[in-house]
Parts: sequence; C-alpha cells; structure tokens
Amino acid sequence: MAELKVGDSFPSGVTFSYIPYTPENGEITSCGIPVNYDASKAPRSLLIQWQRLRHNPHYPSISTRGAGIEYEPQLIWTEIEWANKKVVLFSVPGAFTPGCSAKHLPGYIQNLSQLKGKGVDVVAVIAYNDAFVMSAWGKANAINGDDILFLSDPGTAFSQKLGWTMGERTARYAMIIDNGKITYAEKEPGREVSVSSAEAVLAKL
Repeated sequence: MAELKVGDSFPSGVTFSYIPYTPENGEITSCGIPVNYDASKAPRSLLIQWQRLRHNPHYPSISTRGAGIEYEPQLIWTEIEWANKKVVLFSVPGAFTPGCSAKHLPGYIQNLSQLKGKGVDVVAVIAYNDAFVMSAWGKANAINGDDILFLSDPGTAFSQKLGWTMGERTARYAMIIDNGKITYAEKEPGREVSVSSAEAVLAKL
C-alpha cells in the first residue's frame, strides 16, 4: 500500500493497540490491559478487558495460570466503526518527546472543541510506542476517557504501509477520514509541525 491520497478509501485490516481508560487505571502509574483497536472494522465489537480485582466480593476471582493474580472480567463496548465516522488521525515520532509534547499534541488538545464542532467523531494520535507508554502519555496530559485516543502502531505496521516512517519510528503526519474516505492526508516535509497541525486539519474540515 502506497501513501494515502485524497479520495482513497481507508484501508481494511488496520489494527492498533490501545488501553481503554477506566477510573481503576486512571493513575499514570496504573497499567491497564492492551486490546486490539480495529480501526477499519465496520461492525461494533465486544472486547473483554480483564481488570485487576481489588478485593471486590461481588465478583468471582479468576487466577491467571500459575501467577496467583486475580482479575475481574469487564465487558466494554467500543465504538470502532471508523468506516461510518469522521475521524482525525495524527501521528507523532514518539510519546513524551519534546516536539510532540510541546508543539504537536497541545494543538489538538487546545482545539478539541473546535474539531468536535466541525463534526469530528474521533480524534486519535498514534506513535511507534507501545500501548502502555501511549496510555501514560494521555494521562500525563490529563486526557481521560476517549476525548483523544492514544493508540500504538505496533511495529509501525500501518505507517510502514504508507511509507511514512522515520527509521524505526512513525513519521509526523495527519489525515482526515470521512465515512471511510480520505479527505486530507499530509506528511511533514521537515521537522516542523505544519501540515499535520491541528490548525491545518481544522482548515480542511
């Protein structure tokens, strides 16, 4: 798959790794359980997330194999049908890195209400970091729930298909997906945040 262009369909089979936010794992030092986030899957999926059982007598305990750790089964419905939504997806070279933390992500946080006001259903950021780091990055920026999804691009698989990588890292880019169609897709030509910024994306909505 070559780089996406305006008018292309969002590719099938795109899966990111993600830790859904819950109050139980709200602290930055708390680790949730990564699940697959099927970005291009049309039907709604039921994902089972195992949350650590904190002495809750109302749920049966389930021990992991030989580990003696108890978990509470929790069913989570996730809205993953990007094919039927307006989505803003932006990519950064790395969580907690200076340019990404000081320039790129803050623009999307500051303009979140404007993006939603333009009819955007989902705002998501991806990086090459694993789901644990991405989850911590979201918490460090006081993003709770699904206001912005912090997704891992495992092995940069998606970005590699686009040819939009920086060595082993994801490159800096942004795209708009409207009902499964690409209406904007730009990769930064240099080190600055310009065509992938929240302001640039807002201008194309």
